[in-house]
Amino acid sequence: VLFCCVVSVVLVCPMQERGALGFERHYHVTDPFIRRLGLEAELQGHSGCVNCLEWNEKGDLLASGSDDQHTIVWDPLHHKKLLSMHTGHTANIFSVKFLPHSGDRILITGAADSKVHVHDLTVKETVHMFGDHTNRVKRIATAPMWPNTFWSAAEDGLIRQYDLRENSKRSEVLIDLTEYCGQLVEAKCLTVNPQDNNYLAVGASGPFVRLYDIRMIHNHRKSMKQSPSAGVHTFCDRQKPLPDGAAQYYVAGHLPVKLPDYNNRLRVLVATYVTFSPDGTELLVNMGGEQVYLFDLTYKQRPYTFLLPKKCHASGEVQNGKTSTNGVSNGIHLHSNGFRLSEGRAHVSPQVELPPYLERIKQQANEAFACQLWTQAIQLYSKAVQKAPNNAMLYGNRAAAYMKRKWDGDHYDALRDCLKAISLNPCHLKAHFRLARCLFELKYVAEALECLDDFKGKFPEQAHSSACDALDRDINAALFSKSDNAEDKKGGGPIRLRATGRKDSISEDEMVLRERSYDYKFRYCGHCNTTTDIKEANFFGSNAQYIVSGSDDGSFFIWEKETTNLVRVLQGDESIVNCLQPHPSYCFLATSGIDPVVRLWNPRPESETLNGRVVVDMEGASQANQRRMNADPLEVMLLNMGYRITGLTSGGAGGSDDEDSSEGQVQCRPS
Repeated sequence: VLFCCVVSVVLVCPMQERGALGFERHYHVTDPFIRRLGLEAELQGHSGCVNCLEWNEKGDLLASGSDDQHTIVWDPLHHKKLLSMHTGHTANIFSVKFLPHSGDRILITGAADSKVHVHDLTVKETVHMFGDHTNRVKRIATAPMWPNTFWSAAEDGLIRQYDLRENSKRSEVLIDLTEYCGQLVEAKCLTVNPQDNNYLAVGASGPFVRLYDIRMIHNHRKSMKQSPSAGVHTFCDRQKPLPDGAAQYYVAGHLPVKLPDYNNRLRVLVATYVTFSPDGTELLVNMGGEQVYLFDLTYKQRPYTFLLPKKCHASGEVQNGKTSTNGVSNGIHLHSNGFRLSEGRAHVSPQVELPPYLERIKQQANEAFACQLWTQAIQLYSKAVQKAPNNAMLYGNRAAAYMKRKWDGDHYDALRDCLKAISLNPCHLKAHFRLARCLFELKYVAEALECLDDFKGKFPEQAHSSACDALDRDINAALFSKSDNAEDKKGGGPIRLRATGRKDSISEDEMVLRERSYDYKFRYCGHCNTTTDIKEANFFGSNAQYIVSGSDDGSFFIWEKETTNLVRVLQGDESIVNCLQPHPSYCFLATSGIDPVVRLWNPRPESETLNGRVVVDMEGASQANQRRMNADPLEVMLLNMGYRITGLTSGGAGGSDDEDSSEGQVQCRPS
């Protein structure tokens, strides 16, 4: 009642109105609301899968596009269908967008027929059709600063820009990924930074996500046209399609080295959705075949393992996630071929005691670890880390839990935690040893051997422990096996960043951009994204407090952004949830997938019993999805057809990593 009164008063003054709106949006998604989130309604009207959803700016209209080639505009607050029209497409619609500053009159659609159509909703007519793409159009992007302009991403590898002004209705190629990655590359998704519309993020085949400066690209091309020597090129001269500094790549640090293994198992890595946080400082990526990743665009960090061939390292090389010019960072020497611990005795930072309530959380995490409840332990350690980010013991313990759980990417997160623990306490014995084990599990065998040798020198009393001996045997066996295949590895560097096929040829410019990639800040696990290539992940809440993602198991997952902890799982589809679009100002979520309906979710009254769509066993659902991601593609196909596959429906959590051959207290037991 009080809030309603406040809102009614501030409507008098636009400045106060904006303040009230900010207050409303700040608190519109809270933890109690998330825990009461339930199904409000199902909007029926489509006859095929609903592949895309889009709110208008005010949040009083919701547009949907479907395999039935129709778009429907809904009044979601009253659960009414306002308009339904055939779009003129001859195949599945994959993207739908309201054009900014059009009064919600102009709607844009992209479809599998390679076409982009522009519709006037007031007369229910398609007013323009663009047929410039040669493969399926997967995403449309718009920007408030560019009222007559929009962009498309298609599987022909092109990002096109469109101008709807009366005197120049046309499209032009903004970015041609085939010039960088070969003819087989496919663009899958794109989005424009809401705070600075000059920045465009693009997801495509492979693990790399690209961020482009549109203004730099246009200025470069304009200057090229105006240059007197624009048409004169020497034999050695080469015109770059993009100017230096116009593109920046982002990648989860462990994925390039995992790529050959994934390819061998027919496991495809592709960014299926990218989106910016409301303040434009973070980029969220749903990586098909893997997890959901958040990249910090302000405080960027290089990958924590060396992803570059030896020749690429020069002065100022990346070390421990930071750029260093003296070869030393956080007590660790990082050479071009691996890791080396600081020589001599490191200064031990005084370990600050945890407050009693955090000590209790740590003890609960230790107990979960002792019971082999790895995910529960990780979540409790993460909760404590958020409150005590400078406590080395918490990072070291969480690393141990990651190493025991062995989900995709866990060893890399463990390595990051080990390095953080060592930076806070250079004499953290367990973190030093776990670092060597993580390097080995990540296939950095030579680096693991060097790190283990340094560990033995620094902690001689542990040199002949069972854990050390076991890791030594594993490393030597791997080195022996590697030497047998040395001829296959020549000239490739530690990671195969370059493709081998002629149509897949990677340009030198692409190699440089990949080598300069930045790493992720947070990783979100539990969902599965292997079956469709339009699966979304989004920020939920105006302050991006939560992360939501669809999944192949028919559920959608909600995580706390800062702790990465999974807080809620809801059954959103009978088969697969692909789309999740949060309302711009309310705790209100629209989802869709294979079912021919749009589902609306909001916090249910406390007097109302929550429906049966809540997935209570979130841990079990997450484990099943990890097994599914690591399953043989044929098994997944059979599972989708209704066959029961034992390896996918029972047993322990999956992952390709084998159990450690032997363990000692130095590695496993939390502190």
